Amino acid sequence: MGHSMGGGGTLEAAKSRPSLQAAIPLTPWNLDKSWPEVSTPTLVVGADGDTIAPVASHAEPFYSGLPSSTDRAYLELNNATHFSPNTSNTTIAKYSISWLKRFIDDDTRYEQFLCPLPRPSLTIEEYRGNCPHGS
Repeated sequence: MGHSMGGGGTLEAAKSRPSLQAAIPLTPWNLDKSWPEVSTPTLVVGADGDTIAPVASHAEPFYSGLPSSTDRAYLELNNATHFSPNTSNTTIAKYSISWLKRFIDDDTRYEQFLCPLPRPSLTIEEYRGNCPHGS
């Protein structure tokens, strides 16, 4: 997990260390937009009000740049900013914990929070991903 440039670093780490079991870039920023080498299950978290790393030029292309064969998801927070990951955020917590438990601990009980894909809500602008997830 990493935030901002650390979110980009999360993707760089997943690219260079395929042994990683999960990756979660939070409102990520990076010059590289394509990640065809990443095989690590990756949850990309963006924020609809992010003016530092706008989703259209960072989080969305990062998600789209991951191979479709990789377990991947894109969570865009509603009414959120670049700094939302630095505050207490139950939506980030719910989906991050579920992602980590599902892929690091291989605990399939957490699949129910990830699949079927969550619908837009007061806190979720958009959620995309591939379901069901592999093991």
